[in-house]
Amino acid sequence: MRVILHPRRIWAGFIFSGFLVGAHLAPAAAQEIVVYSARIEALIKPMFDAFTQKSGTKAKYFTASEKELFERLQAEGSRSPADLLITVDAGNLWLAQQAGLLDGFKSEAIEKNIPAHFRAKDNSWVGLSVRARPIMYSTERVKADELSTYEALAEPKWRGRLCFRTSRQVYTQSLVATMIKTLGEKRAEEIVRGWMANQPYIFDSDTRVLEGIAAGQCDVGLANTYYLARLMAKSRAFPVAVFWPNQNQRGVHVNISGAGVTKHAKNRRGAVHLIEFLSSPEAQNLFADSNYEYPANPRVKPHPLIAAWGPFKTDPVDIAAAGELQVAAVKLLDRAGYK
Repeated sequence: MRVILHPRRIWAGFIFSGFLVGAHLAPAAAQEIVVYSARIEALIKPMFDAFTQKSGTKAKYFTASEKELFERLQAEGSRSPADLLITVDAGNLWLAQQAGLLDGFKSEAIEKNIPAHFRAKDNSWVGLSVRARPIMYSTERVKADELSTYEALAEPKWRGRLCFRTSRQVYTQSLVATMIKTLGEKRAEEIVRGWMANQPYIFDSDTRVLEGIAAGQCDVGLANTYYLARLMAKSRAFPVAVFWPNQNQRGVHVNISGAGVTKHAKNRRGAVHLIEFLSSPEAQNLFADSNYEYPANPRVKPHPLIAAWGPFKTDPVDIAAAGELQVAAVKLLDRAGYK
């Protein structure tokens, strides 16, 4: 195994000395919704602007990392001005739910717009966009018929030819957590140990995984589709393609970005209305077009660039497993020597 690190890109948002600017916010106006977001401004502002234009209600947002937002919500308790939390990965959303930071609600609109396996049973968190994590391969050195499943990447023919994301990244942890849920811990560990036996290159970003494939450092890797879409939007000649694995078995691993109403929301009704809007076709199209993610609402078509990769079968496992089995996944990755 070879570990290749890349300087972390940090988007500071409204953070100052580890805390959000506006630490002592005045109570929000009745027609204002305060959002804590782990997603950057460029991805959320178009949706909030559309919501304000349609409803007349302003969304006031602050951005920071998941960890910083969780810590802030816990420290603020009932004094928190936040009405809504937005973050990525079902594992993070599940952890926020378990920490008592989110509160469920009933909504016919959500039940209509978002499939049950993309949200908590009580809607304490709701998926708003879907990110698939298929196999990525070099169009110059690999033929699609050489590929089949995630498990098959443990075969000796891939020795020295793999690129993976670090085990510290929640995307890796969630993939392994859902494997544990579907295949059992013993089988999941056998697969991960097989990957490690092939001495993969380990990168700290999906973009670096894809660039590594393109540059010839490796031939095959795992990455979320929107990272490839971003690179292909700049150059359609980028020499990496998508392979949808496990189509004859459980399907492709998918995850979500999503939102939840905070436990101590001052404008709970407005927060629910905002989530409902974000699940609607109007906002889902903005999600799809701004970051090349798949819409969580199945009635909405993905961006043409990623639609060109064709339809695929997704793993139907309840993605709450990404949170429920995250600790088990981290321990498994450590035992298998995946750094």
